[in-house]
Amino acid sequence: MNVEITPLPGIGTRQDFMIRAGRRVGVITYRDGRFELILSKASDPDSCAASIPLSPEEASTLAGLLGAPQLVAHLREETRDIAGITTRQLPVTAFAGRSLGETALRTRTGASIVAVVRSGNAHPSPGPDFLFENGDLAVVVGTAEGLDAAAEILHGG
Repeated sequence: MNVEITPLPGIGTRQDFMIRAGRRVGVITYRDGRFELILSKASDPDSCAASIPLSPEEASTLAGLLGAPQLVAHLREETRDIAGITTRQLPVTAFAGRSLGETALRTRTGASIVAVVRSGNAHPSPGPDFLFENGDLAVVVGTAEGLDAAAEILHGG
């Protein structure tokens, strides 16, 4: 997909792309940290039909909704021919401010955290000193039993 990045002097940047329907979808990132989701008119891809202002937290949530499922789908595709191995996206609620190593997840469950999605950005192969934050989603690979146990640990400690 071809993403066009347009500097907006004194304002920020506009990043958008053309969708199959012939409309442009994008985001304006303002210098002060605000975001605006934009959609072009069907009749004129250079004219704005709708814009939705988003706070940084709302933009982060939207990015997570859009980005994390794609990462998980890609990992599922990569492991689909391996019997008994699955991938799941799990919220990390019990370890905010604590390290991945403190979970002892692999030792306790046999499952592995292969990435952490934070604010729509993937952090692949996190090391044991990776610090979790509120809102993180762990991408975990393992057996069904291991993933169930991992979900309990990441949620309840």
